[in-house]
Amino acid sequence: MKRYKYRVFNNIDTVQGHCEECGEDSVLVAIVTEFYRCTNCGHDTKQHINGKIRYLQLSEDEKKFIKENGSKI
Repeated sequence: MKRYKYRVFNNIDTVQGHCEECGEDSVLVAIVTEFYRCTNCGHDTKQHINGKIRYLQLSEDEKKFIKENGSKI
């Protein structure tokens, strides 16, 4: 039986943060730079750094930007 090594998951950017949508502390997975998805509820958030790191809801313009430029970033 062959053993496979999965190296696909080595460079996934994950952080632990508070999701404002579900109100839970959870693991957030990077979609693109500064944009993360909550692993609990699937809500997309934006990383905001102003003395402390906070994750905010995305505006419709930001969602459109990710759809148009996600593969380029």
